[in-house]
Amino acid sequence: MTWLDKLERRIGFIAIPGLIRIVVAFTALVCVLAFVNPYLLSVFELNPELIKRGQVWRLFTYLFVPRSPVQPGAMLSPLWAVLALWFLWFVGDGLERAWGAFRLTLYFFLGMIGTTIAAFFFGAQFSNAMLASSLFFAFAWFYPDEVIYVFFILPVKIKWLALISAAILMFGFIVGTNLYRLSLLAAFSNYLIFFGPEIFYQVRHRKEVSARRKRFEGESRSEAEPLHRCANCGATELSDPSLDFRVSRDGEEYCVPHLPSATTVATH
Repeated sequence: MTWLDKLERRIGFIAIPGLIRIVVAFTALVCVLAFVNPYLLSVFELNPELIKRGQVWRLFTYLFVPRSPVQPGAMLSPLWAVLALWFLWFVGDGLERAWGAFRLTLYFFLGMIGTTIAAFFFGAQFSNAMLASSLFFAFAWFYPDEVIYVFFILPVKIKWLALISAAILMFGFIVGTNLYRLSLLAAFSNYLIFFGPEIFYQVRHRKEVSARRKRFEGESRSEAEPLHRCANCGATELSDPSLDFRVSRDGEEYCVPHLPSATTVATH
């Protein structure tokens, strides 16, 4: 029984079936309200200083703010908002099929906690963009060969989009400050908790397989080397399969034509 199974037996009641659909529905509502009055976004967004002053609703309402993952401070345009919400719905349904309601709910809540920690302790304004990214990476884990059509034209497998997104994040991790690195780790803590052990196991397994392959190739090469070599002419059983070899008293091996006649030999 895994730790997730044990948790589900104890706190399975926290499962929210259709959680991502609920998030999509509230985000769509916020989109409509924001297009009417853009000021509402500033009321909903994650702001640690204002939360400390009592505006605790921001700990939850930021989940429904349609922010761009490329420009965290920018709001999505109407067209991109529709596409993003459709894709989030698509990802959420896939994850609930793969995981079940409990695991998806736990994963989402851990992502919320990580994002909040990043905002409070490291000053990162990731909003819900990184949380959505962690959902996408989880989806790519389960459905790497799922094909979507970029701009409704170009077919691309999910795993390639995930690799591109991971490369962008890795670049930011490398060139960013230490605070940014810590905030990024906090924001993706849900992914690391759920998939980190499996990734570590796969990396270790690949190394073991690679080591076994190299050892096998080395053994194969040694088997291709000659077992017998004449100390006189250098002939081997590979260069002339018809030759017989003997070991002389001096401990050297010779082919029969070059075997010293005055020595006693032992069959080898």
